[in-house]
Amino acid sequence: MATRTRRSQRRTEALSRERIVEAAVELLDAAGEGGLTFRALTERLATGPGAIYWHVENKDELLGAATETVVAAALAVEPARTPDSPTGAPDSPAEAPDSPRDEIRAVALGLFEAIDEHPWLATQLATHLSRSPWGSVAPRIFESLGRRVRALGVPEGSWFLVTSALMHYILGAAGQNATNARAGGGGLDRDEFLDATATAWEELDPDDYAFTRAVAYQMRGHDDREQFLAGIDLVLTGIAATHPPDA
Repeated sequence: MATRTRRSQRRTEALSRERIVEAAVELLDAAGEGGLTFRALTERLATGPGAIYWHVENKDELLGAATETVVAAALAVEPARTPDSPTGAPDSPAEAPDSPRDEIRAVALGLFEAIDEHPWLATQLATHLSRSPWGSVAPRIFESLGRRVRALGVPEGSWFLVTSALMHYILGAAGQNATNARAGGGGLDRDEFLDATATAWEELDPDDYAFTRAVAYQMRGHDDREQFLAGIDLVLTGIAATHPPDA
């Protein structure tokens, strides 16, 4: 009995909150929110429920921690490191963001790719923003964008407006893209889905949908990532035009 107790204690001590959250992300990626249960976690981690409850109180806390972990990784915009630059200094300007505008694009792309990679993330972000904007996730994203908006020279009176607009575009566009990518159009792959959509647009009434018909062919084979970044550039260009730096 004493031996089993010591082994149990060692397993509990070895099981960190970080490992639990890592396993939770793996389960969410594989099976969505419905697949994240404490029973599934205990099986994946080869431990008992008590060891998990020692670190996290309930599923909501676990979902929040998983969301925060993925978002934190997505927001980590750092200079590129190479074997020849151990301190992190880039060997060439192209290897790292070199302006607030470039860093905003990098942050936006990091969030876009995180939402694309983790199917459950868009829903969790929407939940956090609507139910607990005072929690850790929304302020983390807002701070990351806001510091760079300030570095652009945007006047202080426009910081909140500009940062909010950026954040809404990034999360909205990235979330919609992830939804579209997985909608599948009834089992179709992405190219088939886009082709079917373009074909349907081309068959719309020419009097009511002249513009939509004219651009329908551009739907086929477009690059979601490229389209997203084009939107970021439009927003940034608008910021520069309508909120020039203070003299």
